[in-house]
Amino acid sequence: MMTGDRFLLRDEGRGRGLARLLKRLTPEHPIRIVHVCGTHEITISEHGLRHLLPEGVTVLEGPGCPVCVTSTVDLDRAVALAERGVVVCTFGDMMRVPGTRKTLDDVRTEGASVHTVLSAADAVARARRTPDRDVVFFAVGFETTSPGTAAVLLDDPPENFSVLCAHKLIPPAVGALMDMPGTKLDGLLAPGHVSTVIGARAYAQLAEGHRLPVVIGGFEPLDVLYALVVLLKQLREGRAEVENAYPRAVSWGGSPRAQELIRCAFVPCDARWRGIGTIPVSGLAVRDERAHLDAAHRYDLPEREGQEVVPGCRCADVLVARAVPSDCPLFGAACTPLTPVGPCMVGAEGACSVWHRHGGRAGL
Repeated sequence: MMTGDRFLLRDEGRGRGLARLLKRLTPEHPIRIVHVCGTHEITISEHGLRHLLPEGVTVLEGPGCPVCVTSTVDLDRAVALAERGVVVCTFGDMMRVPGTRKTLDDVRTEGASVHTVLSAADAVARARRTPDRDVVFFAVGFETTSPGTAAVLLDDPPENFSVLCAHKLIPPAVGALMDMPGTKLDGLLAPGHVSTVIGARAYAQLAEGHRLPVVIGGFEPLDVLYALVVLLKQLREGRAEVENAYPRAVSWGGSPRAQELIRCAFVPCDARWRGIGTIPVSGLAVRDERAHLDAAHRYDLPEREGQEVVPGCRCADVLVARAVPSDCPLFGAACTPLTPVGPCMVGAEGACSVWHRHGGRAGL
């Protein structure tokens, strides 16, 4: 079991020991492991962990960046609200994600009232300070951020406040990934942040139904290497189970309070994932009894599908683990953090953004 000591979790000697163990556990055939967490990709890339992987073991990022998978339907709705004169608040990474016509940053430059916030509560505070203006919180993120949005929906926010909800759920997305034609994945490095909320139990059906080994990992370098060791051990032994390699933060049942908040504020719904398409029961919608707080309902916003895939951009392939950022001809040339073409280069947790910051090479 890994300890909570940060220095031990970055110990070079232990890292090389785990790398040797990975090599001993690696089967003769190629192994493809997917993770769905931008923080995992940051750890892997920043610390050069792919350099320690045995030949034949590939670790890919799937749909683990909430900014990257936010559909143009939702983004264009947020832009339309801002153009109508509504105050739009959202997380900073969303500002430069390209929509069909414009980004939120574009309309802010044109004079719209668009603001970066750190939480849904910050957006509520702005609504209370400006009672003469309608304020909408553009809510994005996975199970980690949805309890914060749920809390404000359940806490009697002011009448001029509402939520444009684009929250998404990780387990259904991984299931859809496994069902895609031509997708060959051998294991899931499950996200630690999300798992603190939903618990290890949430992956049981996924592991059983797809015969997929699932191991929850933390975010320090040795956390990731240890989780990969546990995954390869399952594969070597022919098992497909859920194992928790991050017990200092994740339990089997997760956070009952956070789960209760989500249940009381939202109902599961079909959701469109940018670059992937519609995944059944993979999103969260505001419950009917709180429809007056649902911006899509309040402002009668249409669902018009925009340009999900930019010509020449391979973000869609990166998001389904069919490509790595350097496979894209635009990566590092036409597409950079200063001039992003696709969403994967915008968000701090997008694979293209991470690779660009840390050298853009598969071995790093």
